Amino acid sequence: MRKPWIAGVVPASVLLGACGDPSSDPSAGPPAAAPEASATTHQRPVASPGTDPSGKASSEAPSPGATSSSGAGSGKPPTVLYLGDSLAMENQEVLGRELRARYTGAPSSGTTLCDYLEGSAEQSLVPAADKAAALVRSLRPDYVVLQFWGNAWGYTPCMDGITYDAARERYLERYAADARRLTEQITAAGAARPPRIVWVPQSPAPITPDRVRRVNALYEERAAASGDLLADAGKAVSPAGARYTWSQYLPCDAYERAHPEYCTQRDRDRTALHRDDDYLHFRLVPTTSTPKPCPVRSPGILRMAREITRVVGEHTRSH
Repeated sequence: MRKPWIAGVVPASVLLGACGDPSSDPSAGPPAAAPEASATTHQRPVASPGTDPSGKASSEAPSPGATSSSGAGSGKPPTVLYLGDSLAMENQEVLGRELRARYTGAPSSGTTLCDYLEGSAEQSLVPAADKAAALVRSLRPDYVVLQFWGNAWGYTPCMDGITYDAARERYLERYAADARRLTEQITAAGAARPPRIVWVPQSPAPITPDRVRRVNALYEERAAASGDLLADAGKAVSPAGARYTWSQYLPCDAYERAHPEYCTQRDRDRTALHRDDDYLHFRLVPTTSTPKPCPVRSPGILRMAREITRVVGEHTRSH
C-alpha cells in the first residue's frame, strides 16, 4: 500500500496553488505516463475545536450531520474510506474534517470505477494494493464513499478506449457493469461485515450535461439494487430547482452567510464554485501536475463534503 500522508503535517504555505492536477479536463488528454498513485490521507476523529478547510484552528461547531459521536452500530465513530478521482482528491481533507470519523482518503486523479477493480492492475492507474477490495480488507471500514465523475474521454486504459462521445450506449453499459462489479468486490471483501457503499452523484456540467444525468441515474440504480446510500453532493452545488444546470456562482447559503469567508462576493450575496479557467473542479486555486488535496477555502468543496457528512451521519445515528 502507498505510504500514508497524514493530514495537517504539510504546511498550507507549501501546498498553496498545488491542490490537484489537470487530468479531469477533457482537453488535457492522457499523460505521457500514468500518474503516480495519489497520497492517502489517514485521519482519526477530530475533537473540538476543529480545523477549517484551510487547515487553521477553528472554534466553530461541527456542521450539521457531522459523525462526531457514534459509529455504525458500535457506539464508536465510524470508519470511512473515500475513493474517487480528481474531485475526490481535492475534497479529501475537507471531508475528513467534516466527518470527524476514523477516516482514510485514497483517491487517485484521472481514475474511474474500473481503476479500483481487482484484476485490472495491468491496465490501471491504481496499483493492486490500493484497489477498493484490498483497502476494505485492510481497513474494515463501515462506509466506502465513491465519488467519480465518470471518465468519459478515455483517459484511463482500463476503459479500453470506450468514450461517451464515440459510443454512448456502450460507455453507459460498461460503466454500469463496472459499478456492479465494484459493489460485488467491496461487499465480498467485507466478509461477514460488509461496508455500506455511499454513491456520490455528480455536479452539473456545461459540456454534455446529459452524460452526468445518465451516470447519476446509474448510481441511483446501483444503490437501490444493493441497498446502499446516495449522497447527492452534486445537488449541493446546483442552482435551486435546476439540478443539471451548471453555474459558476450560487447565492450564499446560511452557513456561508454565517461564515463570510465562504461567501466570496458578499456584496452580491453569492459565492464562487469554480475558477474562470476550470469549469469542472471546485478548488479556487489553479491545478498543477502533482495531485494534492486543495489547501484553500473553496465553498463548492465544503458544500459537497457537508452533504456526504450529512448522509453518513444520519445513517450512523439510525443504525
